[in-house]
Formats: sequence, C-alpha cells, structure tokens
Amino acid sequence: MTFTQTFTAHADDIDELGHVNNAVWVRWIQDLSVAHWHTVAAPEHQDAFVWVVTRHEIDYRGNVHEGEQVTGETWVPEAPRGARFDRHFRFTGGDGRVRVEGVTTWAMIDRGTGRLVRIREEIAAPFLEEDRLPE
Repeated sequence: MTFTQTFTAHADDIDELGHVNNAVWVRWIQDLSVAHWHTVAAPEHQDAFVWVVTRHEIDYRGNVHEGEQVTGETWVPEAPRGARFDRHFRFTGGDGRVRVEGVTTWAMIDRGTGRLVRIREEIAAPFLEEDRLPE
C-alpha cells in the first residue's frame, strides 16, 4: 500500500544555497513514515510499539525552493525480517521530477520493555501487498 502526503518548503527549511536543507529532507522522510503508521496501523499496535530508524539511504536528485511543494510517497515492498523492514520513499515535484528518493530501515520496539520485537504478520499486513505477506 502506497501512502502519500504533500510537503511545502517554508523559509526555515531553506539553507544558505537557497534550497531545502538535507536535514529537512530527513525530517520529511520521518514525518511521512510516521503519518503512514498512524494512518494504517491498528490503534492497539500504535499503543504497544514505536519505531526507530537504523539506516537511511538517500539519493538527492534535485532541489526544492521556498514555496514549492513536493508529494512524498512511501511503501513497504517486502515482508519484514525479524524486527526490521525497509520502507521506500520518493518525493516528486509538481513537474513530475523526482527530487529525493531512497530506503530507510526501521526497527520495531516494544514501548513497555524498550526491546526490539519481531514484527508479526498482523502488524505488517496492512502495509504490504497481498502477495508480500510473510509465510
């Protein structure tokens, strides 16, 4: 399931080169991913678990300037591996050109214990295509 959200570059998002700062892109990646979780995950799963990033792989393909909007898309193409899964993302400008894309690896943590926990099928299922469910 692909999730989308629109982002607008504001004055405080812009660096000395006149475009969106790399740190802002990382914030937008996280905001997009968290919004996807809050939109799709069951309330009991949201209450029980929290996610942490273990790895970012980001390709910067173009700039975004103040006032411009991009559409962020995120999806989880493969079943999780233990406590981790890869979330893909892409940000596209109004002209259809990809500005930023990549993959972030997330790990699921039990809120109560603070420990990594295996991602069960019922937690992963709403984020995956039917043919990508764990066996």
